[in-house]
Amino acid sequence: MTTFDEILPIAGEVLAAHHAFVTQLDWLVINRDLNGRVRFIVPEQVEVDDDARQQIETLYQTLATRISPHAHPAESGVLYEASRDEVCSGTANYPLEEFDTVWVVDRLATEGNWAQIAPETEGASRIVFFSIKGGVGRSTALAACAWKLAQLGKRVLVLDLDLESPGLSSSLLPAQRQPMYGITDWLVEDLVDNADGVLDDMVATSELSQDGQIHVVPAHGANAGEYIAKLGRVWMPKALSGTSPEPWSARLRRLLQALEVRLQPDIVLIDSRAGIDEVASSCVTELGANLVLLFALDGSQTWSGYRILFDHWRRARVAEHIRERLQIVAGLVPESSPVAYLSDLREQAYDLFIETVYDEIPSPNDVESTRQSTEGWNFDLAREDAPHMPWAVRWHPGFAALRTLHGRLHQIDDDVIRHVFGDLIGRIMRDVGLDDGYPKVIEGGAF
Repeated sequence: MTTFDEILPIAGEVLAAHHAFVTQLDWLVINRDLNGRVRFIVPEQVEVDDDARQQIETLYQTLATRISPHAHPAESGVLYEASRDEVCSGTANYPLEEFDTVWVVDRLATEGNWAQIAPETEGASRIVFFSIKGGVGRSTALAACAWKLAQLGKRVLVLDLDLESPGLSSSLLPAQRQPMYGITDWLVEDLVDNADGVLDDMVATSELSQDGQIHVVPAHGANAGEYIAKLGRVWMPKALSGTSPEPWSARLRRLLQALEVRLQPDIVLIDSRAGIDEVASSCVTELGANLVLLFALDGSQTWSGYRILFDHWRRARVAEHIRERLQIVAGLVPESSPVAYLSDLREQAYDLFIETVYDEIPSPNDVESTRQSTEGWNFDLAREDAPHMPWAVRWHPGFAALRTLHGRLHQIDDDVIRHVFGDLIGRIMRDVGLDDGYPKVIEGGAF
């Protein structure tokens, strides 16, 4: 029996056995449909070349025999198209490992496309707060960062894109200041060209703003209304006359751009949905994030989840387009033995990065162990500015419940914020070019 996970390894073996013929083709697409069945798609000129057509059909039959039941019948297993770009348009696609002209196309039931990496945005820095699992203090840390940045005179735009588990806005806005609409309202109204009617009423300014401002865009408005019905429609592509439908992630980019034009923020903080789904993929890979904070607890669930994601980036050959924006954040660092905890978490993160997205590290004789190699992108275990070196957020009983954060930020002084979130806030500020003097808060220097 052949399972889905064996399709591509077997395809690689079959194609490698016919390497000379495969490399003569301008391109070859391995198309996996919604049911996981495979077809070949090749250039039209192959169809009119009797010898080439016979070879590709024989090659497909060989593959189909080995990957059954994940193949179409041999007589319908090869399609001929004019352009690879047209075949790949609107799909999750990436090159097959070890081949430069063979592409894998996945037809997915959702729009999540972790291999589609948008270039970094220009202008206001966009920082995404992401985690594989919930309950790691991600949203609380975002709210605290927004509060401190506003204290320092920055205009902060906060988006609650954890649409299936909303709540960030309640930490920054009391009930009476919640705006009328939210992100789900805009996305639904946009489908019928009515989005402009809600844009002005989906932003509220937090009372926690001091010298700066915190503009909050919630997942839903003060009255959630038919939230479940709306949530079932936000992922819809928008039908456009005469062109291909606009994916929901592109619609989300339009919303963010419109908000930035109106509010002119200095920095944008985005609370992503936890897990590996279409919302998270849009936040992490398709909004042009300048920095992606990967919140982690030291446990097997954290690292197995991140490994799935990192392995996907490696196989899709896009790791180099996202890796320099990634940064591990240690959430909820315990009060007892924090240095030992962070040391263990750092080693787990290092193993993840070195096995998936770091370039191969030369021997110590070739490059100093404390310097980044000129021959590749990699970092030593103890390198302070490495993405695997965790930025720390301490556990504190006063921040255990997100719903109480708004009230607590009115009461807690800067020293407490510095103690709990100082390492994270200071590193973010330095990353965006703002030095506030926040020191590292975990004793012992390098962990």
